[in-house]
Amino acid sequence: MRLAGCSFSRSLTVAAALAIATALSAQTLERRSPATPSPDVVKPGTIQNSAASAKPNLPIGTNLQVETLRHYPMKADAAIEARLLHPIFAKGRLAVAQDTMLYGKVIALEPDSKTRWHARLRGDFTPYHTAQVQFDELALPTGALAVSAGKASNGAPVVRLEAPGVSPHQAFIARYWTQAKSQMHDRVAYFTAPGLGDRALQMLYHQLPYHPERIEAHTMWYFDLTEPVALPDLPAEEQARAQPAVAKNANAEIWSVHALLGEGLSSATAKAGDPVQALVVEPVYDRDRQLVVPQGSVLVGRVSAAKAARSLGRNGKLRFNFQQVRFPDSASQPSSDRPVQGLLAGATTESRHDLSLDAEGMITPKNQSSAITPILLTVLAGRALDEDGNITAQTGVASNGFGLVGRFVGMAAGNRNIAAGIGYYAAALSVYENFLHPGRDVIFPKDTRIEIETTPLRAPVLKPTDRWKQPPEEHF
Repeated sequence: MRLAGCSFSRSLTVAAALAIATALSAQTLERRSPATPSPDVVKPGTIQNSAASAKPNLPIGTNLQVETLRHYPMKADAAIEARLLHPIFAKGRLAVAQDTMLYGKVIALEPDSKTRWHARLRGDFTPYHTAQVQFDELALPTGALAVSAGKASNGAPVVRLEAPGVSPHQAFIARYWTQAKSQMHDRVAYFTAPGLGDRALQMLYHQLPYHPERIEAHTMWYFDLTEPVALPDLPAEEQARAQPAVAKNANAEIWSVHALLGEGLSSATAKAGDPVQALVVEPVYDRDRQLVVPQGSVLVGRVSAAKAARSLGRNGKLRFNFQQVRFPDSASQPSSDRPVQGLLAGATTESRHDLSLDAEGMITPKNQSSAITPILLTVLAGRALDEDGNITAQTGVASNGFGLVGRFVGMAAGNRNIAAGIGYYAAALSVYENFLHPGRDVIFPKDTRIEIETTPLRAPVLKPTDRWKQPPEEHF
């Protein structure tokens, strides 16, 4: 009986073990549905699926930067068109291709007091204005699409600021000789570059006491969407054209990160150590087409050097860099900071600021002072006091202040002293602007588009202990 009981117990144990094994086997072989990824964030290190079923959508607050291609009259209700300067991505996918056209109109004209004041010192009494523009139509390959955007009143001709290669150290005299050659090159380019006829006409206009205004070609406007925009899928060729370039250097890959400054920066108010943040607006891929920096990440850095503009034409200086990248929050991975080393490699700035960027990321306004113009105007003004020549010709040559009005007054008065006074006024104004005027500050408004060059997050050269130490304090 005991043997029978033991056999029965062993049978129950074996049956239970077989049942458990069968259940585990069934659970292991069962195919599970993959977890649904977050629609807004793609985990770094994975390939982004460009053929996702969801159509691209531009949320409220999406920043667009456009550029006019020709001149437009400074008139209210004047129609205006511009091209998109940079591609727009939504959830890591190309939503709107670069060079897409947008259409709008001038909705208002605001007085430009600063430009008016400077112009009147030279005898130009044109009532200068700044235009407020609003774009309401986006020209997509599938047809026109209405958009709702805020007004843009920040129009200004822009230039692409790029960092040069590393230049050898130069002595004091050699450095200023290089600057002089650069200024001479710019003056020669004024006469050799295309569009000389239009530039000559505008120069003549500014000698008149009144002339028509216009919105210059290559004026950039940037604005935010006030309502979300649902977009159709782009054609396959547009998606293929948006693929990022593969790094050329096989040993040390460098990523170019395109971002928008979260807050404005100015050398007049910035201090060393002030925080800087920039929103990544384009996804970044490595050589293997793996996503490494998702769109929506935030670059975190600080101002490393800042110097405000001072008197006697001494310009300001500004430099900032980035030490961390903060990925967006996702369901599978919380937001975290990763160390990077990023320097400013390029920016889109207003041409009137005339900034320069060196290989170390220092931004300074170009030196525009020249001793030639004040000396020349002084010599010409003195010609009116010579008694051995034709008074009409000499007074016409000497009276260079107040544009054509001053020249006509000097010639019509037939008085050498009046003509010389007008000429010396122009010379004194030139001396002030070249040597006595306060210098210019480096100004980057909010949403300025910048390009940061950074090394890969997974690269072995990125060692926080020796790569992101606090740089020594700079002295200017």
